[in-house]
Amino acid sequence: MRSIYRVSLLGALLVVALFAVTALGTQLIMFYETGCPHCARIEAFLNSIAPKYPQLEVTRYEIHNPKVHDLLNQLLVAYHAKLGSVPIIFIGDVAMAGGTFYGVYATPTAVTGRAEEMELERVIQQAIAANAPSPLTRIKNASSSGIAEQLTIPAVVLAAAADSVNPCTFAVLVLLLGTLLVAGRKGRVLPAGLAFTGAIYISYFLMGIGIFSAIQAAGVQRPFIIAVSGLAIIIGLWNMKDYFAYGKWFSIEVPARWRPTVKRITGSVVSVPGAFVVGVLDSLFLLPCSSGPYIAILALLSKTTTHTQGIGLLLLYNLIFIIPLLIITGAVHFGYTTTARAERWRSARLGKLHLVSGAIMLLLGVGMIIAVQLGYL
Repeated sequence: MRSIYRVSLLGALLVVALFAVTALGTQLIMFYETGCPHCARIEAFLNSIAPKYPQLEVTRYEIHNPKVHDLLNQLLVAYHAKLGSVPIIFIGDVAMAGGTFYGVYATPTAVTGRAEEMELERVIQQAIAANAPSPLTRIKNASSSGIAEQLTIPAVVLAAAADSVNPCTFAVLVLLLGTLLVAGRKGRVLPAGLAFTGAIYISYFLMGIGIFSAIQAAGVQRPFIIAVSGLAIIIGLWNMKDYFAYGKWFSIEVPARWRPTVKRITGSVVSVPGAFVVGVLDSLFLLPCSSGPYIAILALLSKTTTHTQGIGLLLLYNLIFIIPLLIITGAVHFGYTTTARAERWRSARLGKLHLVSGAIMLLLGVGMIIAVQLGYL
């Protein structure tokens, strides 16, 4: 009960403080101690400059009040500041604890006396000029970032699952394995299938790193996230359309004019190196099938992960993407099915494959837009 009470009280403090800064302007939060001479001096200084800065709203908390300890700790973490002697002040991008300023110099710097007051006034001027948000928004943003990171892995898994239900890739692999069987190269089915799948994995992963790095370097903005989310929704709805009216207008598959070329190249391959080359070429031909989910996830990763974390999740995404290809290869090699049966299964379920893939893409796009609106992205 005590923890619930503290959380509720902290939430109330946040709401009140956010309302105050919205209504009155730039907020300065000060933690003080009753009877502290240093606090009294800074308080007198703030009162003396108050007429010069009517936009400044000072919110005060007595540091010995246990109800505000959580708030102070969260602000110190958000500002990368250390607990020091009072007064402890937060405004704009700067924190001051025990006369040490954080965020205004390259390294935390302590000043005293009149220099401290001059520096504090300069920080106040900068915050007002920049129309700086309340220091409490840093707590909100940190919480939002944590939630976004928690949602990223499920989103990656769902999008990869949707992308892996890819009738285009299934068709090429079945054709490749069928060519080997017809040519009497049954012993090469497994290595050729693995080579083809490995080429798909490597090609998609490298393309993903390139796009991910470019998006992250450019900096992802809210309009871009919304645009990508909208694209995911459109692709999802269009894929679902193929469950009810397959082939009407156009389908998100390899364009019909490309298919003879894909079949001709794939049908001529009877070696393991050739299967790898076909996999690389296939990854380029299949971009119309897979670019939607991939780009949506790359945009999400560039917003919620570091470069190293993003690469790790791309490895996971592409591993999930190739799992059906590994299953088909193993099933044909070990005799659990034939290429003819696999192709009949694929053809009979094209509509359902599009429906599943489209539904997941729709959920991903809607979820990303909701996350943007709630401030999680």
